[in-house]
Amino acid sequence: MDKFLLGMLFLLNMTFVFAQKPTGIMGKIIDAKTQKPLENVVVTIQNTPLMQRTTSDGIFSFYSVSPGSQLLLLHSQGFKDALFPIVIVKEQMLDLGAIPLEDNQTSVQQTGIITLLESDLSDDNSGSESTSGLLQSSRDAFQQAAAFNWGQARFRIRGLDSQYATTMINGVTMNKLFDGRPQWGDWGGLNNVTRNQEFTVGSFPSDYAFGGILGTQEINTRASIYKPGMILSFSGTNTNYSWRMMGTYASGMNGKGWAYVVSAGTRWAEEGYFEGTNYNAVAGFISVEKKINDQHSLNFSGFYTPNSRAKNSPNTAEVTELTSYNYNSYWGWQDGKKRNARIKTIEEPILMLNHFFTLNDHTTLNSSLTYQFGKITNSNIDYQNGNSPDPTYYRKMPSYYSSLYASDNGEFSGAFIPDYENADKSKEMFLANNQIDWNALYYANQSPIIDANGKISGYASAKSNYVLYEDRTEDQTIKANSTFNTQLSDNLFLTAGGFYSHLQSHNYQQLTDLLGGLYFDDIDVFYNGNQAQSDLNHPNRQVVEGETYGYNFNYDANTLNLFTNFKFTYDKVDFYLAQNFISTNYKREGLYKNGIYATNSFGKSEKVQFENFGFKGGMLFKISGKQQLNFNGAYLSNAPTIRNTFPNSRLNNSIVAGLENEKISSLDVSYFYRTPKWQTRLTLFYATIKNITQTSFFYAEGIFDDGAGYANTDAFVSQTLTQLDKKNLGAEFSFQYQLSPTLMTNFSAAYGQYTYDSNPNVTITNDAQATIENPNPVFDFGTSSLKNYHQAGMPQQAFALGIEYRDPKYWWIGANINYLANSFIDISPISRTATFYKNPESGFNFPEATEERARELLTQEAFEPTTLLNISGGKSWRVKGKNIGLFATINNVLDLTYKTGGYEQARNANFRQLNQDVSSGTPNFGNKYFYGYGRTYFVNLYINL
Repeated sequence: MDKFLLGMLFLLNMTFVFAQKPTGIMGKIIDAKTQKPLENVVVTIQNTPLMQRTTSDGIFSFYSVSPGSQLLLLHSQGFKDALFPIVIVKEQMLDLGAIPLEDNQTSVQQTGIITLLESDLSDDNSGSESTSGLLQSSRDAFQQAAAFNWGQARFRIRGLDSQYATTMINGVTMNKLFDGRPQWGDWGGLNNVTRNQEFTVGSFPSDYAFGGILGTQEINTRASIYKPGMILSFSGTNTNYSWRMMGTYASGMNGKGWAYVVSAGTRWAEEGYFEGTNYNAVAGFISVEKKINDQHSLNFSGFYTPNSRAKNSPNTAEVTELTSYNYNSYWGWQDGKKRNARIKTIEEPILMLNHFFTLNDHTTLNSSLTYQFGKITNSNIDYQNGNSPDPTYYRKMPSYYSSLYASDNGEFSGAFIPDYENADKSKEMFLANNQIDWNALYYANQSPIIDANGKISGYASAKSNYVLYEDRTEDQTIKANSTFNTQLSDNLFLTAGGFYSHLQSHNYQQLTDLLGGLYFDDIDVFYNGNQAQSDLNHPNRQVVEGETYGYNFNYDANTLNLFTNFKFTYDKVDFYLAQNFISTNYKREGLYKNGIYATNSFGKSEKVQFENFGFKGGMLFKISGKQQLNFNGAYLSNAPTIRNTFPNSRLNNSIVAGLENEKISSLDVSYFYRTPKWQTRLTLFYATIKNITQTSFFYAEGIFDDGAGYANTDAFVSQTLTQLDKKNLGAEFSFQYQLSPTLMTNFSAAYGQYTYDSNPNVTITNDAQATIENPNPVFDFGTSSLKNYHQAGMPQQAFALGIEYRDPKYWWIGANINYLANSFIDISPISRTATFYKNPESGFNFPEATEERARELLTQEAFEPTTLLNISGGKSWRVKGKNIGLFATINNVLDLTYKTGGYEQARNANFRQLNQDVSSGTPNFGNKYFYGYGRTYFVNLYINL
């Protein structure tokens, strides 16, 4: 009887349930051009937890939707986002039928983004690559302006370097342990296969990692997610390369559970925008996936993108005035061809195996094993017993003679005595010989052959005085990670993961070209006796091409990163809490016993260990279907990078004294308003980074104590800043309005104030002062008055106004005008220490060093604002079932000249030298500058087969 009653109750309940009519929405997503269904389109009902992906037939359906007005968002890589207002009626299913998605022309523009990624930046300015690299697949109007319009001026979002973002491929972190930055060249030229990206802004939570305060970028190369078909493209440009060809084929998942993607490309230039900058790169990619069953899938991805590019020099105003803005001192003629002495080569293959495990409908476990190996090299000229081959060497410039002062013998009696006659001769000589004279270098490596009559009958190879070498880094990195995602309840989602990385890095100097000579002495000619030896274990070596010399050492590094992220979703509010723990250790092993540092250069250093924690959280208030208010906060600490841990790593095992973890805090609040026609975002942000350690190298004069008083010593030194703090605050605004079905306008603005927030301590390592009694010659210069100076290398204000017309017949044209301001020179910290005022001859302050004049000399240079007009357009055709498209853009239409970065030369490191140099009116050690491109174009023709 009890079983009968229970059965009847069950039947009555089921009858009641099925009698209820569903309240919801359904539809089918198709490609606007091909009319074929689109799989894996993300369909979201705005400001609700409701989200799903379309099936292989393009179908989606929601059966429990709250009645009333809602907004439906459709998102898929390669297509424009679509936002539709809908009205849900109780107990009715709204059938939207077939919904076409149009191609996103921004993704076409991304084929040109590499022109921004691989600009010829110096190593100290490479962080400015972050904007364009991080934002390749962004949908946000502000971020698109930052990447496509402001990136050419080295704009950085929130003034932050790329080391404060996490860049990932298939869940694997690609940031380097050496400097914290991703190496974009490892996947350069593979635009078609790296478009499947997810990007979170700021400290907003990610489903793949704890992330940094700049954001998290996840690149997905799983073979089954690519749209089946072939894409071929051919491009021409006048930026850092001239031509590019790319081809990509994706099979899609077949009936036997296999999918694969292959892509290849090449980029080359005999000469880029700047003189003597040749470029050569190829790129190959393969991804193969095997779906074992509904729960398990394996995917292998391989990247191989060897590339080399010639660098361009920063120049003083004097050099630019005598030549041109695109002058480059790094090259010279040889046998009728331009040869650049400074070539950067990147060749680091990546092999990655991923396991995708679907435990059930709401739980996944993704794991991977990655092996990366290869080399990065930077070439240059080395010389002994000869003059500098640099055509802009300061003694070769007219200003060397026009800025002369009489010797003051330690007293303030030096008189201005310009030698204009020799200045004019120097000018004529420079204009006639303003490139590297390769023939002269070859002649310098020859010795004359004297015949029986005592006459020169020819020349024979001799010891090389000039050679070409490479600084080489050969890394082997093994990475393992696993990420677990699950829905614990209707409102609670958990992401947890672990990441381990082990690095073996071999760093050394290799002789690559004897330039016609027989051998090169492996010594430092600035020293005598044992101190001159690069390796006391093998003294007096004579090296030939292919051999290691100068320095030779290894890094060993390990990091373990564990994180959890809890996300809570409700009708009116979402919030999250995330935590992480990172353990990091480094060790250096010297393979040479350097003669300058005989006691602390050979063998293993002590292990440096760091442990760090991070916490972040945030809330999203859903004011309505159109409005959101978002708060995010983070506090975390990071280990110093390898680069900033060992201040003189090429020569010894020394570790920065008092090394500390960086302390990072971040807060931001954003307001979003979104309708089908109008989208806007306003963000206010504040971030501090404390206890930064920063190492750099430069040549200085007259700042070192020889033990018995100050000596006028010249030296190439290592400078380390500790306890350096930075403060970044500002606002971001974007506005996008659909004026009509074909016409759209947008406006974006960034207003920031990025400053130094402390007076860091400055230490200098001077190899020339090393002795047996003092094997680690570190000189403490005290604090540098950097507080409130501006951080350098980026515009701190940027504005963009654009308009775009899209015709129903699949052609479009757009234009935007951009205003970029508040960009500053990189200042010399040592010039802001107390030593700046001290006479190196007497040890007392210069009597003429007034605070007023010092303030004038040390005022940070602000670059002139610039206005850049960009125009772009395109057209696509449907021919016999194939899509053909043409895209073109012209940047800096007005061909304006502008500075993108630069630095103060630290060579004049005291008041008198700097004051005299500046007062001459023709400074010999003026600031050096990088310049942006003038008018450039990019044209791309593509075919979808």
